[in-house]
Amino acid sequence: MKEHQTSIFDQALSLLSHREHSKKELSTKLKIRGHGEEEIESIIERLEEMNYLNDARFAEIFVRGRINKPLGANRIRQELIQKGISSELAKTTILEAGVDWFELAKQLKKRRFGEAPSMDFKEKAKQSRYLQYRGFDFEQIKYALSSKDEY
Repeated sequence: MKEHQTSIFDQALSLLSHREHSKKELSTKLKIRGHGEEEIESIIERLEEMNYLNDARFAEIFVRGRINKPLGANRIRQELIQKGISSELAKTTILEAGVDWFELAKQLKKRRFGEAPSMDFKEKAKQSRYLQYRGFDFEQIKYALSSKDEY
């Protein structure tokens, strides 16, 4: 094994020792460090074979972390795709997380804006925009902003 390849392997391991990475993330970070395309592909294949690099595992950990923030499924899916996770894997991982997105949206609304439902249109719009930005869909937002007897 060439000396340079040992250093790229060590760099990749060092990055992975801090947290999970997607293939795309790791590839980008190694490119920034000045490594060539072929050399990066070779290391990524090797790390996958050793199961040190696994997009499915990365996606699971990433989804759990984002749910704890809390963020909605739409935002999480978008972030996963930006990190190089396939749309299908992102969708499956989010589905398998087994989260009640309606309750998560309601908890976030309570934490951020309090328990009482807002009667003021401007305030409701502000809360709705906030939840939408966090990745919740229209139905989940409607549920989160509703009073107890509406649902």
